[in-house]
Amino acid sequence: MAEFLVKMADERGHVLQQVENGVSEQEIKDRFAQQGFLVYSVKSSKGLLSMGGPRRKKPIKPDVFIVFNQQFLTLIKAGLPIIKSLNILGKRQKDPNFKAILENVQERVKSGELLSEAFEAQGAITSKIYTTTLLAGERSGNLEEVLGRYIAFQRIALSFRKKLISSLWYPGLLICALTVMLTFLMTYVVPQFADLYSTLNAKLPTVTLFMLSIGRVIQHDYLFILGGILAVVIAVTLWVRSEKGSKSLDAIRYKLPLFGPIWMKYQIAMFSRTLSTLLSGGLPLVPSLETASHSINSFKISSSVEHASRRVREGRSLSFSLEETQFFPDLAIEMVEVGESTGALPSMLNSVAEFYEEDVQNSLATAMQLIEPVILIFMGITVAFVLLSLYLPIFSLGAQVQQ
Repeated sequence: MAEFLVKMADERGHVLQQVENGVSEQEIKDRFAQQGFLVYSVKSSKGLLSMGGPRRKKPIKPDVFIVFNQQFLTLIKAGLPIIKSLNILGKRQKDPNFKAILENVQERVKSGELLSEAFEAQGAITSKIYTTTLLAGERSGNLEEVLGRYIAFQRIALSFRKKLISSLWYPGLLICALTVMLTFLMTYVVPQFADLYSTLNAKLPTVTLFMLSIGRVIQHDYLFILGGILAVVIAVTLWVRSEKGSKSLDAIRYKLPLFGPIWMKYQIAMFSRTLSTLLSGGLPLVPSLETASHSINSFKISSSVEHASRRVREGRSLSFSLEETQFFPDLAIEMVEVGESTGALPSMLNSVAEFYEEDVQNSLATAMQLIEPVILIFMGITVAFVLLSLYLPIFSLGAQVQQ
């Protein structure tokens, strides 16, 4: 008996994938069909292993992926087969990594796999929401409409993300300017004053001695300081990439005094938009919640959504399940409850996303209006303190000469 990789769905719509022993592909299909499963594909495990995947697993840029999907949607709307469309777009793709991925997807589709399966086999380079959206479109026979909704969702999410990043540019530039200014003062200006005061043999104030000692340490031990900073950066990066570090960082984000509420609203907006897209594509509520929970990059909200999906599977309403997590705001829960009662949950979730996206932009703009003056004031005070501590002995010497 040979081993086969079986992909199927149960009566609740849950997609399962497992390895089974059987005589042939047809025998495996008949066996699971009699058990009530909807069998998508049965492939020899040896064949799948030999097919392999792209060697490079670099993430695809969101802009590039959106353009690809827009072109792909245009081609299949024009009546071109999926394999032919993938072939055309793969040849035109300039990114060698993405080109290899599309070639592998094309080979898998040729061998009989579903398009969603072929992209899912590429690993973490494709998001869970994308493969699930494709699967929903394939199951409903309306791939074009579902893919169009996904493209619209990604465009809105990408545009929103860019607006958030652009609003942080100016504070970031101010911080960089402060760093460069302090580096110049401590590595060039302070040593010059140290040489000057060493020739005068004058008694220096404590604050001046303190500043000169800092400049002396930086000038002579800058290699050790740079090495220490680099070691700290590497250690923090490795810690953040670990599961424990990621969870701790995620918890810290929500506790920040000014940006914590903004981060929470941003995550709720992304969750609402994702769930609305999945439900509009024809996916049932529980699988949509499960997919959304895996697509969110926040451990806290992901665990809350997983808890809500379990409660919905037990027969509870979505609004009650979300309220039970004690994470989602009352306004979002009330809007979800209205969507459930009126049968318009996807559109209401879109309204929730739009409301919180606008709220995030307004809150972030207000926060930046407060932070930018604080940074400027801090820069002025810091530079004034350094210069005053350096010039203070000169003022004292000038007063003594006048006397």
